[in-house]
Amino acid sequence: MMIRAYALAAVTMATVLTSVAAIADDSLLKFIESRRAADRAAALDLWNWAEVGYQEEQSSARLQKELREAGFRIIAGVADMPTAFVAEYGSGEPVIAILAEMDALPGVSQAAAPERSPLKGRISGHACGHHLFGAGSTSAAIAVKHWLQMQRRSGTIRLYGTPAEEGGAGKAYMVRAGLFNDVDVALHWHAGDQNIVTNEPTLSNKSAKFRFTGIAAHAAGAPERGRSALDGVEAMNFMANLMREHVPQDARIHYIITRGGDAPNVVPESAEVFYYVRHRNPLIMSEIFDRIVKTSQAAADGTGTTVNHEVIHGAYSLLPNDALASVVDDHLRQVGGVTYDANEQAFAEKLYATLGKAALTLGSEREIQAPNSRGGYGSTDVGDVSWTVPTIGFRTATWVPGTPAHSWQAVAAGGMSIGLKGMENATKVLSLTAVRLMQDAELIRSAKAEFAQRRGADFKYVSVVGDRKPPLDYRR
Repeated sequence: MMIRAYALAAVTMATVLTSVAAIADDSLLKFIESRRAADRAAALDLWNWAEVGYQEEQSSARLQKELREAGFRIIAGVADMPTAFVAEYGSGEPVIAILAEMDALPGVSQAAAPERSPLKGRISGHACGHHLFGAGSTSAAIAVKHWLQMQRRSGTIRLYGTPAEEGGAGKAYMVRAGLFNDVDVALHWHAGDQNIVTNEPTLSNKSAKFRFTGIAAHAAGAPERGRSALDGVEAMNFMANLMREHVPQDARIHYIITRGGDAPNVVPESAEVFYYVRHRNPLIMSEIFDRIVKTSQAAADGTGTTVNHEVIHGAYSLLPNDALASVVDDHLRQVGGVTYDANEQAFAEKLYATLGKAALTLGSEREIQAPNSRGGYGSTDVGDVSWTVPTIGFRTATWVPGTPAHSWQAVAAGGMSIGLKGMENATKVLSLTAVRLMQDAELIRSAKAEFAQRRGADFKYVSVVGDRKPPLDYRR
């Protein structure tokens, strides 16, 4: 009888604890919903400003204002980046970090309309949804702060305002500065066209601008006296393109000519080409990058010009973490997908027609996909964070299914309620996951054990960007 009594007591206590947890979760979700208008206003401010990397002055200030008014301690201008900041609330362990991006992309101006409609006077747009990322993550940090306050618990929630993800590697400089050294777990999310945990390795990458200098001369009257910097660029590109046959097939090499001269009848004295190199393995990526540097030197020798290069950014591949992925997947399913109202459905159908043969179909925004662990071909500076602390991310359906990143369709959906609904779901998933981690020391231990095993005992972080300062003018 005593054994049965104890068993009944244990079942009753488990039921009570489950009920208490459910009530706490419900309270947290209702708090997030109460912030809906404020969060949407913040996201749309960032969408309208569409500030590119390292120029996110208004966007950074806007997010800092939200956090300061919520009671966070803020350190601005960290790691030699004026728009980077760290906001913190609470004390003691665990320290849970939430990442917040905010930069837009150049050349993708678009109204919140389902047809191609560039906005006059604007050359940039949030084609990767970082306005949603920044505002949604900020709201999640505030929600976790509210939970800590209501529960009177110890623990630290920290929001990292990370600039210039698009080719500027802001997080790499923050990692290099040691700003994540005391973090237990880092959480991030991203805009997307489906709801999915992204527990996948990405490609490490490195970029540089190669600047050739020649001798100007009249292109018709005295071409023999000139040495074309543009010839140097074109010779380099030709050799780099020949290299494509002789690098691993999953490597990526791409470039744009950013300066090619000023007039056809003047032999260009200066020219510039901007290169990206990617591979999943950072060592292989670095080897390919070094070969690209050699092609620039050979091109300069062959064209009678000189060349120098400036490393702009670099990033590690993402390090997966199955223990954290499982928890995020649970909460992603708890929150659910996105449901369109009649106006959103009409918008989505019209925009969907512009995508051609889309990879997904309308209706999949309501579904939760199985976690992706296959590996992607993009790159992100979250990779550097993931090799420093256990890290996990996910996507929610902020875009019409089938929408590719870096497209005008992504800007359009991100500027109206379709994107804003997906952002709110992300805020909820981040908050629930952070709160779960605050309460589950064993989960953090498991994540750290897996992290140590994947990283290897001999790993030592060395920044791909070397010792250069952040390239604050790379988008100017």
